[in-house]
Amino acid sequence: MARNYDSRKRTLVTGGAGFVGSHLIDRLLERGNEVLCVDNLFTGARRNIAHLHNHPRLEFLRHDVTFPLYVEVDEIYNLACPASPIHYQHDPVQTTKTSVIGAINMLGLAKRLKVPILQASTSEVYGDPAIHPQEESYWGNVNPIGVRSCYDEGKRCAETLFFDYHRQHGLDVKVARIFNTYGPRMHPNDGRVVSNFVVQALAGQPITIYGNGAQTRSFCYVSDLVDGLMKLMDSPADVTGPINIGNPVEFTIRELAEEVIRLTGSSSALIEMPLPQDDPKQRQPNITQAREKLRWEPTIPLAEGLPPTIAYFAGLPDHV
Repeated sequence: MARNYDSRKRTLVTGGAGFVGSHLIDRLLERGNEVLCVDNLFTGARRNIAHLHNHPRLEFLRHDVTFPLYVEVDEIYNLACPASPIHYQHDPVQTTKTSVIGAINMLGLAKRLKVPILQASTSEVYGDPAIHPQEESYWGNVNPIGVRSCYDEGKRCAETLFFDYHRQHGLDVKVARIFNTYGPRMHPNDGRVVSNFVVQALAGQPITIYGNGAQTRSFCYVSDLVDGLMKLMDSPADVTGPINIGNPVEFTIRELAEEVIRLTGSSSALIEMPLPQDDPKQRQPNITQAREKLRWEPTIPLAEGLPPTIAYFAGLPDHV
């Protein structure tokens, strides 16, 4: 049974000390929720939630979701999983276990409690897409045995589990396919394109472009993403997703590098390196479903979101 002894909603956020998770927790606390932040701190960091130290409605639990968790909550956001290639390829077996066994454990908890659960899936389920932009009905073009497969296929399997729990057990599930997201609290060494470019530009180092920089990405500011996740969680039970959450405005990697150089005032030069294996050439969400079912679309353009992101990296201590 769902808890009924306290009118204040209690929300579990796995991966809550991570980049996106910490921003989500901020918003949930602003709403008045009690929040249980669960993180094993593999890629999450205590500094991301340090400003909430001693907050009366936040509880932190260091825990790995590949092990069962027995708590009482009213809703679950499952964000636990390394999300950048450097981190998820560090221990690919553990990455797959986090996506798959972690999903099983969180779905089991949601089933026991009869509460809604949201899965932070990814645009990587589309692989190197053969259609553009990507809509949710597209099944993807994924290499099942490549170096990125631990993440891509782990997330695809997690989606399978969510919908099987929905069909088999009537569980209230929500699946968000998250596209490239950026903002303060990104890990400076996560290998993602925005953090790479900003860190290199601030240090006056050459900015590394893979290929000729013509490949495209669509960049969503983290507060817009959190809005989308919360609207999906709050949507009626028949809105299960998967729903793309991302910014449909497309930029080439070279354009991003040039914008970062302009905003930082850096003298960094651009250097070209070979493309990594299975790196997608295009990535752009079709967000028609998000607009129609959630009344959501991003509001913060890249030129507005980059300055606070740059300021965050500029303020980090050198040893981070």
